[in-house]
Amino acid sequence: MSRNFLFLSVVLFSLNSCNPSKMKVDFIVSNASVYTVDQSFSRAESFAVKDGKYLAIGTNQEILSKYSSDKILDCSGSAVFPGFIDAHCHFYGYGMDMMQYATLDGLTDKESIYKKLQEHQKKNGGDWVLGRGWDQNLWSEKAFPDNERLNQIFPDIPVYLVRVDGHAAWCNANALEMAGVNANTKVDGGDVISKNGKPSGVLIDNAMQLVFNHIPAPTVELRTRALLEAQKNCFAVGLTSVTDCGLPKETILQIDSLQKKGSLLMQLNVMMDPSPENMEYFLKKGPYETDKLQVRSIKLYADGALGSRGAYLLADYSDQPGNKGILMNSESYFDDICSKAYAAGYQVATHCIGDGANRFMLNIYGKYLKGKNDKRWRIEHAQVVNSADFDLFGKYSVIPSVQATHATSDMLWADERLGSERIKGAYAYKQLLNQNGWIPNGTDFPIEDISPIKTFYAAVVRKNLEGKPDGGFQMENALSKEEALRSITIWAAKAGFQESKIGSIEIGKAADFVVLDTDIMQCDEKSILKTKVLKTVTGGVTVFDSVN
Repeated sequence: MSRNFLFLSVVLFSLNSCNPSKMKVDFIVSNASVYTVDQSFSRAESFAVKDGKYLAIGTNQEILSKYSSDKILDCSGSAVFPGFIDAHCHFYGYGMDMMQYATLDGLTDKESIYKKLQEHQKKNGGDWVLGRGWDQNLWSEKAFPDNERLNQIFPDIPVYLVRVDGHAAWCNANALEMAGVNANTKVDGGDVISKNGKPSGVLIDNAMQLVFNHIPAPTVELRTRALLEAQKNCFAVGLTSVTDCGLPKETILQIDSLQKKGSLLMQLNVMMDPSPENMEYFLKKGPYETDKLQVRSIKLYADGALGSRGAYLLADYSDQPGNKGILMNSESYFDDICSKAYAAGYQVATHCIGDGANRFMLNIYGKYLKGKNDKRWRIEHAQVVNSADFDLFGKYSVIPSVQATHATSDMLWADERLGSERIKGAYAYKQLLNQNGWIPNGTDFPIEDISPIKTFYAAVVRKNLEGKPDGGFQMENALSKEEALRSITIWAAKAGFQESKIGSIEIGKAADFVVLDTDIMQCDEKSILKTKVLKTVTGGVTVFDSVN
C-alpha cells in the first residue's frame, strides 16, 4: 500500500472539476478505507469537505460524480479514522512540564535521577530545580526516597520533583524550609512523610501544595509556548480534541483568547478547578461554549494514587497494614460542590482511584442524580471498584472515564497493593462499559504517553510495550477493537456532550480525521504499536503531515 498522498491531483482534477454540474467543495478524500464510527459503524471510501465540515460521505463513485475540488487527497487505500479524542489528560500541564521540568520517566535508580537533575540545571538554570516522572516501583529498593542526597547536590536551591502519578512530590530541605514544613506539619487530605524524626522530603497529595505554592508563577508568554508545544505534539499523534482535567480561570481565558486568534487550533473540553474564583466566574454564567472550547465541568479529587498509596481503600493496603490511603476532603466539601454544580447545570467529574473513593463519590452523586439521567457526571479513573458497587454506575448513569494504559503500567505491582481478590475489581473496563453501554478512554498524559494508539493497544491487548504478560492482563476486561475505537472517538466526545459536533465522520460534523499507515482494526497486535500517523486534519485544516 502506498503511503504517499497527492493533493492537487492533476488527473482527478481534470476529470472532476471541469463539470459545472458538480458542487465545488474545499477538498475530497478518496480511495480510503474510512471508518466513520457512526451508530452502525459503517465504512466508506470517500468524503467531501466544505467550510470545515463533512458535506457528503460514500463510495468513490458517489462522491467524485457529485463533487469537484482542486484539492483531492488520494489515500491509496490507507485507513482513515475520526480525529482521536483524549477523554482525560492534562494538556496545559504537559506543555508546562516540557517548558520547565526535567523528565525523570523510566529511570530505574536514584543515581540516574540525580545525574539527570544536574544536567537539567546546568543547561536551563533557574531559581528552582523541577522534575517529573520518578517512580520508586522501578527501583531495586521500592521504598520512598529521602532527601539526603538532594541536599548534598543542591544545598542552596529548592528542589521539587513530582512523582509519575502527580500525587507525591520529593523535595530537598531548602524547599521544605521555604514552605515551613517540619515533622509536625499536618495537612488535611495529605501527608508529610517523616524519617528519623525529620521530614524525609516526600509529600503526599494535598501536602504537595505547601511547597508548590512557592514556585514562581509562569509568565503569559511561557504559558502560551507551553500550550502551542502541547498542541504540536498532540496533532502529531492524531489527537484533534482533548479534555483538560482541571484548570484555573486565567489559563482557561488564555486558551479562549489563543483559539479566537487562530493560533490554538486544538479543540478543548476544559474542566475547571473548584476554586472560589472559578465557581464565581463560570457557574453564574452557565456552561461556556465556542467552536473550539467548552467549559461545563468541575474537576474534583476524592483521593490520591495507588502507586504512592494515597488511593482511598475500603480496607488496608495489602502491602502496608494500617494504611487505607487518603480521602482528600470532607463529605460536606464534596456535597456542597455537587449541589452547586447540579443547580447550575454543570457536570461533575471526580478523580477516584481506590474502592473507598469510588463508593464514597458514587453515593454522593446518587443523592443528586437519584436514578437514570443524562447529566453524564463522571468518575475519572474508576480504577478499583468493589464488586458491590459496579451497578451504581448504571443505577445513576455515572460515566466511568478510564485510561487503559494505567492498567498496563500498574499491573506488575498493583496486586501487591490490593491483594489477589481485590485486584479482580481493578482496571475492569469491560465490566464498567457494561453498566451504561459506553465508556470514554484517555491517557492522563503526562502521566502516561500521549499516543491514542497506545491507548487502543492497551485496551484491546492488555499488555505493556514489551508484550507482557503472555496472554494479557485480566483479559476478561479487555475491550473489542470496535469498543476501543469508539472509546477514543465518539464515546470520548459523548463524555463531554460533544457527540453532535465531533467524534465520528458524519455529515455536518467538524472535519476532524487522521490517516494512518496501518489499519489498526485489521492488523495483528504487534503491528498496532508500529502504526504511524500520516496526516491529521481538524476542522478541514491539515495540522500534521508526515510527508510534507
